[in-house]
Amino acid sequence: MVTFRRLPVPLLLFCSFGIFAQQPDAEAAAENVEDPTTSPILNVRIETSFPASEIFGIKVVNGQQTEAHLSVSNDEPDPVMVSFIGGSLWSLDDDSQGSRIVRNLTTTRLNTEVPAGQKESIVYRFATELHPQDLRLNLATVMADAKGNYFTLQAFNSTVSIVEPDASIFDPQIIFLYFFIASCFAGVVYLFYNIWIAPYFPQKKGKGGERAKKSSGGNKKVDASDQLPVIGGDGPAVTSGAKAYNEDWIPAHHIQRPEAKRVKSGGPRPKSRSKNAE
Repeated sequence: MVTFRRLPVPLLLFCSFGIFAQQPDAEAAAENVEDPTTSPILNVRIETSFPASEIFGIKVVNGQQTEAHLSVSNDEPDPVMVSFIGGSLWSLDDDSQGSRIVRNLTTTRLNTEVPAGQKESIVYRFATELHPQDLRLNLATVMADAKGNYFTLQAFNSTVSIVEPDASIFDPQIIFLYFFIASCFAGVVYLFYNIWIAPYFPQKKGKGGERAKKSSGGNKKVDASDQLPVIGGDGPAVTSGAKAYNEDWIPAHHIQRPEAKRVKSGGPRPKSRSKNAE
């Protein structure tokens, strides 16, 4: 286990930079540590790029990993070791409270060796959760030479924009929101129609003929052999299909039609029974 006594002074200052920078008394000392002109000279060049950057500037999206690609060129005669890389977000110089630290970023331990005269690429990832605003991103690395001396080199120091992620139409939350709004709108329209519009339209009344057709299942053709004539009516009464009554209990003379007798117009009248009896 590494104790604090064995750590070099520049490394301790780098690791505690975010804490000391918040104190007004130690702000100047912390800035001196981040300033490469006050650190021992190490012939190493660092170029930082952001692959996801746009033409309008570097954007740091909240909740998403931001990648910074560091290209370390070692111009020393001996190999160097990239021990740590970290950073912080600062307010701009035109802020009313002055330039101050807003958020410390994650410090990553690398221990990447860069041979003499060679170039090595290092990827540094960090994420933020801040309000959309413009801040100054400060990235720094701690390196060690072949003799074990530690150096603090600045890797990036420029303005970035903190933005929110783009909302997609296929986002489940957006879909649920659209569905909820559409349901509420449909309910309001339905109530408005039933309360203020529907009473002003006349209601259609059902016809008896249509109900009779529905109850009987439609019109059926009646066979002439199944028709029964009715005496004393305006026309023959027709029953469809089988007869609608039982003939067993009806007397026969009621069922059979009486035959009409023909009477001669010029003949003598028949004698009455009283004269025949005399």
